[in-house]
Amino acid sequence: MNKKILRPAEKSEKPWSARESWRIFGIMSEFFEATERLNAVHPAVSLFGSARTSPEHEYYKLTEKIARLLSDAGFAVISGGGPGIMEAANKGAYFGPSASIGLNIQLIHEQHSNKYQDISQTFRHFFARKVMFVKFASAYVVMPGGFGTLDELMEALTLVQTGKTRKIPIILVHSPFWKGMLDWMKEVLVKEGMISPEDIDLIQVIDEPEAVVDAIFRHYETRGFAPSEAEHEIQLNL
Repeated sequence: MNKKILRPAEKSEKPWSARESWRIFGIMSEFFEATERLNAVHPAVSLFGSARTSPEHEYYKLTEKIARLLSDAGFAVISGGGPGIMEAANKGAYFGPSASIGLNIQLIHEQHSNKYQDISQTFRHFFARKVMFVKFASAYVVMPGGFGTLDELMEALTLVQTGKTRKIPIILVHSPFWKGMLDWMKEVLVKEGMISPEDIDLIQVIDEPEAVVDAIFRHYETRGFAPSEAEHEIQLNL
């Protein structure tokens, strides 16, 4: 039986190898700085959606209202820090009594920081930013959005489904937008055994802003917002 021989790196590859090694320190610093800045912020709700939504759009106005209600109820609001629905989330919270937090990402196009942030943290790496969205959130509220929104939604669903993070409310807002995806999950993913029927129950679909806040309080009414010791341990290994 022939064994594969691992080829040593060529000289021309060594500079790239060194850069990859040093990059680890940059990733570590992102996690460290963000954790230090957000550790004292609780309870918090991650609220996000499309960067392409204009201030005149109904989704923008709906997001701003939800964010203000969350802020008035005592929740810090964590958003992506950019334009569109992210701006609406930060804006609603900014004019309320609780903190407005923006987790910004460096992109070649589309992303620029909005001005409605009490705490602004910038990331180079999507994966570090996504960890922070989940790590400090007592709930996920997901507005209509594109690939980035779906990526963050699926990340949260996967982490909760697999027990890699604590169970939190995951709320989709504006049922007409999400109907096709949810129907596909039920008709294809569940029927073909790709997910369990109870996995669908990880998702709530709510249209009214006040009902979003009520659903979050209802989830925690018997236990409080602080993570248990077991949940703290899970979060450390997120």
